[in-house]
Amino acid sequence: MSDVEHDVYCTEIGSRADELRAAVRSAEAGPAATPVPSCPGWSLTQLARHVGGTHRWAARIVRDGATGPVAHDMVDDVFSPGPESAADLDAWLVEGAAELTGALREAGPDAPVWTVAPSGVAGFWARRMAHETTLHAADAALVTGSPFAVREELARDALDEWMGFGALPRVLEAAGPDTPPLTGPGRTLHLHATDAPHAEWLVDLTGVPITWSHTHAKASVAVRAPLTDLVLLLYGRRTPADPSVEVFGDGDLLSLWLERSGFWLRK
Repeated sequence: MSDVEHDVYCTEIGSRADELRAAVRSAEAGPAATPVPSCPGWSLTQLARHVGGTHRWAARIVRDGATGPVAHDMVDDVFSPGPESAADLDAWLVEGAAELTGALREAGPDAPVWTVAPSGVAGFWARRMAHETTLHAADAALVTGSPFAVREELARDALDEWMGFGALPRVLEAAGPDTPPLTGPGRTLHLHATDAPHAEWLVDLTGVPITWSHTHAKASVAVRAPLTDLVLLLYGRRTPADPSVEVFGDGDLLSLWLERSGFWLRK
């Protein structure tokens, strides 16, 4: 469970959408001609369409009290005709964020809705969309060279969310016959934020189910980095070779865990 207040998530969604809007408006060559390196094949146009579409999709789930999966064409189909100009993309992002945060605030965190992972309440979508929007604000910051940071409370929560997703049975069920095993004797990971007290995560891959805890312990691979960089590492916006990230021990296990635990969240 998250300790972050529902309204904090809603406010973060709007603030991070504003950061993406600023990037769209400031693109000198125009959003369509400005590539987003962290989302290969996308320009700022596709990034903005994706974020605005994702907000509308989640808003529909919450507003309608959906009891099952909802079609997500707006999330995925970012190359079909849609908003093109900076002004239209700006309006698309404003409207999508307002629609989502309005639905979330009206529903409240405990309203029953369908969710893509165990939870079943609207608070899941407030949390998921806050971190999703933050991730794509980071993508925009990488394009514009703007400073980017995640506040401690939300960075800790983003890491907690990732750990929860990484412990779901689907992480192991998704493995193909030629996929290296994720679990096994001695397989543990330790993440340590260098800029926040007691911000540590221990992932136990020694058996099934996968478990995690806020524990300080030796592990087969340890990662040290500032909180924001840990979040960006887990979401593939940093690599273990990045100067801000220190890795000690089994780097291959770290790479395998990053790929497998986040396979269903990327882009």
